[in-house]
Amino acid sequence: MASIDVTVRGAGIFGLSIAWACARAGATVQVVDPYGPGAGSSGGIVGALAPHVPENWNPKKAFQLESLLMAEAIWAEVEAVGGVSPDYARSGRLQPVADDKGLELARGRAVTARDLWGEAAVWEVIRAEAAGPFAPLSPTGWLIRDTLSARMSPRRASAALVAALSAMGVEVVREAEDAGQVLWATGWQGLIELSEALGKPVGAGVKGQSALLRFDAGDAPQVFAGGLHIVPHHDGTVAIGSTSERDFEDPTSCDDQCEALVERAVTAMPLLHGAEVVERWAGVRPRAKSRAPMLGGWPGREGHFIATGGFKLGFGMAPQGAGVMADLMLNGRDGIPQGFRVEDSL
Repeated sequence: MASIDVTVRGAGIFGLSIAWACARAGATVQVVDPYGPGAGSSGGIVGALAPHVPENWNPKKAFQLESLLMAEAIWAEVEAVGGVSPDYARSGRLQPVADDKGLELARGRAVTARDLWGEAAVWEVIRAEAAGPFAPLSPTGWLIRDTLSARMSPRRASAALVAALSAMGVEVVREAEDAGQVLWATGWQGLIELSEALGKPVGAGVKGQSALLRFDAGDAPQVFAGGLHIVPHHDGTVAIGSTSERDFEDPTSCDDQCEALVERAVTAMPLLHGAEVVERWAGVRPRAKSRAPMLGGWPGREGHFIATGGFKLGFGMAPQGAGVMADLMLNGRDGIPQGFRVEDSL
């Protein structure tokens, strides 16, 4: 058996994506997760890949932009190799404009987006009636439309990566010894263990609840309204999420907060009224102290690395994050931007 170059601990979106990037670079990889692929928050149902607002530009926003722009090609390659679709589509997003002040701000951001996004994507203000039937109510009659946002099925994306890795000879196993460079992509529980190991809090878990409705919106853009992501999926469902709960007892139980999500979604989009709720989901997402993904070497542990804290951004950040982590582990090149570094959460 060939020697192992990289051991990835954790088969969520960060672990699987980095394993894929390492395997594509020629490394021999093993992925270890006692619970199996996508067992944590990467097994959720929402799948909104949405950009930061195009203003107050910084390295974190630039990093996310690059990741969102490279996603389509990367997921197409994953599907071609493994034969499983992640249900990715760069279908855009609509947001209602609440008042005149918001309208002025949105139009200013449209100008900024042309400078920052170039010709890669559009942020614009449109009349609500021009958006089509799957659109939120807008107090002003105006909507923000962007063409950078995308959606995917988190579960299908995890399955697509597992299939592509298998085609490359990489399997996800329940147990294995550390070998080669070791990546810890162990989610919110890993953040707690890292906090204990370093003797200071570097992050924690935030519970989220979401719901899935039976409603076929085709390839309509996703909606962000009233703090909710409302995301049409390829299988004739619409996902709604999510809550953010720092205090919780049962990580996977759904309660009245989940029911409230559905009510708020129907208020924002009355055409969803009466749609059957086919699934309710709850899970805990890793949130680093810096509020950005935590990427880099494990302080004081040579040959050990960290990739966690993708709270609400994990699937969108995964393509670029996987590339820089593979480059760091395999070649020693550190391309991690300020704000995403492990030290930023210490």
